[in-house]
Amino acid sequence: MALALLLVVSGCSAGSTASVSTGPDTLSVGFSAEPQNFDFTRTDGTAIPQALLYNVYEGLVKLDSGGNIVPLLARSWTVSPDRTTYDFQLAPGVKFSNGAPFTASDVKFSIDRVKTDWTISIKSKMDVVDHVDVVDPSHARVVLKKPSNGWLFDMTGRVGTMFSPTGVGDLANTPIGTGPYVMAQRKRGDSIVLRENPAYWGAKPAYGTVVLKYYKDATALNNALLSNGIDVISTVAAPDSIPQFETDTRFTVLQGTTNSEVVLSFNGARAPFNDVRVRRALTLAIDRKALLATAWANRGTLIGSMVPPTDPWYEDLSGYYPYDPAQAKALLAQAGQSNLSIRLRIPNLSYATNAAQVVASDLADIGVHVTIEPLDFPAVWLKQVFTDHDFDMSIVQHVEARDITTFGNPKYYWGYDSPQVRQYLAAADAGTPQQQIDEMRQAARTITADAAADWLFLFPNVVVAKKKVTGLARNQVSESFDLTGLGRA
Repeated sequence: MALALLLVVSGCSAGSTASVSTGPDTLSVGFSAEPQNFDFTRTDGTAIPQALLYNVYEGLVKLDSGGNIVPLLARSWTVSPDRTTYDFQLAPGVKFSNGAPFTASDVKFSIDRVKTDWTISIKSKMDVVDHVDVVDPSHARVVLKKPSNGWLFDMTGRVGTMFSPTGVGDLANTPIGTGPYVMAQRKRGDSIVLRENPAYWGAKPAYGTVVLKYYKDATALNNALLSNGIDVISTVAAPDSIPQFETDTRFTVLQGTTNSEVVLSFNGARAPFNDVRVRRALTLAIDRKALLATAWANRGTLIGSMVPPTDPWYEDLSGYYPYDPAQAKALLAQAGQSNLSIRLRIPNLSYATNAAQVVASDLADIGVHVTIEPLDFPAVWLKQVFTDHDFDMSIVQHVEARDITTFGNPKYYWGYDSPQVRQYLAAADAGTPQQQIDEMRQAARTITADAAADWLFLFPNVVVAKKKVTGLARNQVSESFDLTGLGRA
């Protein structure tokens, strides 16, 4: 899973607010969630791939700004008629930043390593791979156990990253990739400096140096742009700050969408959340329109499932559970739940804290007492909620594309166990393109009917930059803050 959460409130700046170089060859980008380390094979969260994917690390394929799968380290590929064998022809002259050549042997090493060395949950995306053959140095053949519509798409994310056997000795501190940048410096709590990879095989990046600056306070992040401390805000942390940038001719404001669902999760593995009547009651009790207005000034999109409008199987299920406190009370009574008390454990991120206040107020109206417990993100929230499952409810932004598949994993942190959903997901992955759409829609409808979670809203993408910065993507379709398409006016 990729868990988002790029927006942090309260506290002071994560680092100093001193200006960094803003020369024509340097770009400074402000972020809110700092990576704990650089090893996304063993550390969950999106902060690491946000900084490194496509910039330092590359895969065989990537997602372009329109969400299409396009070549990267693989200049082309073919698929067998039975859809189980992928033959990749590799780009020539590629080297890792430590000087090691990139060959088909590294493709085999990287894919095999997901199964043997990765520890985070998304390693399961490689379970469908049977084996990898090195046909010759520039030709890798991947053989699947069965047809999979999702495998190549998954290869566009971090699980598809290519590594060198000589470059994995210290992934937490020294990332070694084939990308246009290398990690040059880190000042923990403040910044990461990426510098142009002089041996990069592809197009020269527009900026020779990129400084990723980290701030815990949304005001400090905004002020850094206003005072020339940075050139870009990667994601605006508070919607009430957007108008000041829209009326300032120094800046460009890009507003688009994401595939990031803000989800009120229920711990379905424990009572009373293992009772569908309770989950439905809590979902009916929350006024999501009012919540969106409070949490993000109506700039997001209401959805009713784990499927954003950019997916081919999207259906608008936002009206499936209308705001109905009376029906919610009746369902709780049927379930024998009176004087219910719930711990709502959330990351200390602005959208989560704002949304939690609305959730607590709405549930109080049906007699449910909610205790809000903000947790430091990412370390504490990931450990206690995501890993240890020590929560009743939580609110978090899920950024990984097509992550509806997490509802097919009973061990995932929301504890949802449905053989029917697993059957739909398996049939969708193995079927024709039309069957994939049909089966995924069935999975989404079932998950919604079961109130497996409450999808509060789809997070918007709002990026603010100085006019000199061009090429920024309007929509955020991958985990990466992709620097490779940027230019300068």
